[in-house]
Order: sequence, then structure tokens, then C-alpha cells
Amino acid sequence: MVVEKEGTVQINGTALYTKSWLPDGPTKAILLFIHGFSDHVNRYNTFFSTLASRGIAVHGFDQRGWGRSVHKPSDRGLTGGTEQVLADMAAFMTPYLPSGPNDPPVFVMGHSMGGGQVLTLACRGEYQDKIVKRVRGWLLESPFIGFSPEEQPSSLKVFAGRLAGKLLPAFQLKHAIPPANLSRDEGVRKSIAEDKLMHNLGTLEGFAGLLDRTAALAGGQVKPLHGAVKSLWIGHGTEDKTTCFKAARKYFDECLKDVEDREFKAYEGWYHQLHADGPDSERFYQDVGDWILARCGGGGGGGEEAEEGEGRVQEGVEEAAAGKTSSKL
Repeated sequence: MVVEKEGTVQINGTALYTKSWLPDGPTKAILLFIHGFSDHVNRYNTFFSTLASRGIAVHGFDQRGWGRSVHKPSDRGLTGGTEQVLADMAAFMTPYLPSGPNDPPVFVMGHSMGGGQVLTLACRGEYQDKIVKRVRGWLLESPFIGFSPEEQPSSLKVFAGRLAGKLLPAFQLKHAIPPANLSRDEGVRKSIAEDKLMHNLGTLEGFAGLLDRTAALAGGQVKPLHGAVKSLWIGHGTEDKTTCFKAARKYFDECLKDVEDREFKAYEGWYHQLHADGPDSERFYQDVGDWILARCGGGGGGGEEAEEGEGRVQEGVEEAAAGKTSSKL
């Protein structure tokens, strides 16, 4: 049985929606998840429940401007710039990071836009001691390191967007990715089209930050600092029509050479949402769970020690929210 808990965490005066998928038994590992553009954590429910059933506690939040963290129409896509995005992620992650040898190991995973954000944070100097060195492993699902041919904007559009973003940063612009480009599963495509929380709106400031992060990654300007990232896994569909498979592979080959424990998993013929690409997705769940659990030995926690560690994590979240975190089963 998997226990699901919803809540909120206050970050810089804004209440952001959180959700956890907790094992009914001992917690072997903790996974912190960052979702993609116009997405929200409840769309990963089957994936997260499967991991939790194997002893991996999953914690995620709807990022500022997305999902249930939107409180009024003007909030849609209002993510702020890159510094705000990374600060939100760091504030969410920090209470879950291990403080002792008996705490469960922590892993961080990002999908699509969230994958690019996770990779950017892992490479930033100011987050090395507080976060990066305390994370056991990093996982990227279809990370946004480059546009697919189907989504590649013209250079003129990019230039105009960046210029306009400086003048009207909060101006909302719609960018809808066709559901047919995201998954091979007709049921998933239909649910995406009908999901009112997937509003497809971003601000010019948010889009500019997204473009800048992606360009820096694709250009090899952003790399992990030597020895800071212990383990890293990338999963990417070869027929991804949203983010570029070749760009992710190139980044893995050229920019991740210093990560001793690294793996690139190519899913032949798969689309963008590996977690929701039809019946085959069960293999993706298995791959992710296996990779995490294989790195949980030696101080990874287990049994009563792991349960106590997860309890300390939950207490830390409540303290971080200064009494403003609410949870419900």
C-alpha cells in the first residue's frame, strides 16, 4: 500500500502545492522530483506509486506558475527568472537532504524542462555544499538540453522574445505542445488535452530564462564541478518530438566525463513522456527503481533506521515551513 499526502510549502511568501508518495514499509531511498513545462506532479501518479511500492519515497511540488500552485489567472507561467526557479527548487529540496549516516539516501530527478533545471542546479557553485554534495544521485528524464526538430523556434523568434522579455517580463504567451508529440498512448494524449491545469502559458521572462539555460547546456558552458555529482542517469526516447535526443546524448558524452558513475539509457522508438508512453512505461519504472536501489547500500538506511530517517525529514519539512505546511491523506 502507498500512502499519498498533499500539502503546501511557503517559499518567498507564495504557497506552493506539494505531494508525497510514501512506502507503507521501510523507506530505502528518497526521490525529489521536478516536473516539466505546463505540467504538474499528479500527472506522474502511476510512476511515483510504483516507486513507493518498492520502498522509494517520492516528494514533488508544482512549481511556481504551474499546476495547483497557481492561485489566480495572472499566476499562470509566472515562474520568475532562473535565479527564482533555482531558489524555489533549493528551498523545496533542503529539508529532505540527509543530516546523518542513517538517513535514507536522497536522489533528485527532473523531467523535460525540469531536467534542464535539475542539471543547471547541480552545476552551480553556490549550491554545491548545501545541496549537490549531499545528493546520492541525479536522474534526468528526456531533459531539455536542446529542441527537437519539431519544436525548434526560428532565430528571429528567439531574439524577439528575449528583447520583449526585458520590456514586458510578466507578459503571458501561450506555447502549446501537441499531445500527439508527447506520448504514443492515445489515452494519455486525451488526458493531456483535457487537463485544465496544463494551461500552456509562460511569461516572457520565464521563456527567456528557459532559452538561456538550454543554450548554456547545449553549448557545453554548464558542467558538473569535479567530484560533486556522484552518480547520474539519463533516459531519453529516440523518437522524442519535444526535446532533442541527440543533444542529450552529446551532452552526456562531452560534458559528463568526470562523473564516474553515469549511464545513458536510450529507449528505442519512445516519445517524450517515458513515464506515460503506454504499457512500455512499466520498463521505465523498473529501470529507474533498479538504478536508485542499486545505490542504496552502505549507509543508505533500511528497516527501522530508514523509517526514523524519513520521520526526521518530515519534521524538517514542517520546521522549514514555519508551521505553515498543511498535509492531508
